[in-house]
Amino acid sequence: MKIEKPKLTLQLLESKPIYTLDSKTEYKDRLFEHMTLDMLEVSKASFENVVFRHVTILESSLEHCEFTDVRFEHCDLSNVNLQNTFMHRTEWANCKLVGTDFSGSRWQNVSIVESICDYSNFRFSHLKQVEYLGCSLIGADFAYLKLQKIAFGTCRLDQVTFTGTSMKGLDLSDSEFDALVLTLEDLAGCAIAPHQAATFAGLMGLIIK
Repeated sequence: MKIEKPKLTLQLLESKPIYTLDSKTEYKDRLFEHMTLDMLEVSKASFENVVFRHVTILESSLEHCEFTDVRFEHCDLSNVNLQNTFMHRTEWANCKLVGTDFSGSRWQNVSIVESICDYSNFRFSHLKQVEYLGCSLIGADFAYLKLQKIAFGTCRLDQVTFTGTSMKGLDLSDSEFDALVLTLEDLAGCAIAPHQAATFAGLMGLIIK
């Protein structure tokens, strides 16, 4: 699957100290690095041609924000509220997103690479051309999603919830999991490795001796 990468114009990126973010504000051609922001209440801000590098955001909400041509590097947005966000040509690399709430969001051409996303929430989101590569997604919530061309590559998916999400076309064969939360109907059309088949025996009423 081909993912469009962020179209970053690095020579235009301008690094300035920043101590907060504001609602309904456009942030363009900016480099945010080596900073910690906390207690933010931001809504409907937009970010274009922006790099976040070694940024930590704590106890904050960034609902209904838009991210286009954005890259996050070594950032920590654990437990941040990012509900109903729009992301296009966005990359997350080596980030910590534990418990981050992305529910109700729309993503297109998004990559999350070598990141810790345990207990993150994507419920009711629409994900198109999205890939998770080398990520830990233990306990993440992918329930009731619309998936169009999504890939998991060598991820840890134990206890991930897929209830109400059609997994047709997904390939989980090179990812690791002991159990998933789903129904047999959700699983139809999903590719798995032979050694993973026993995980779903209970859904089919089978008893393996």
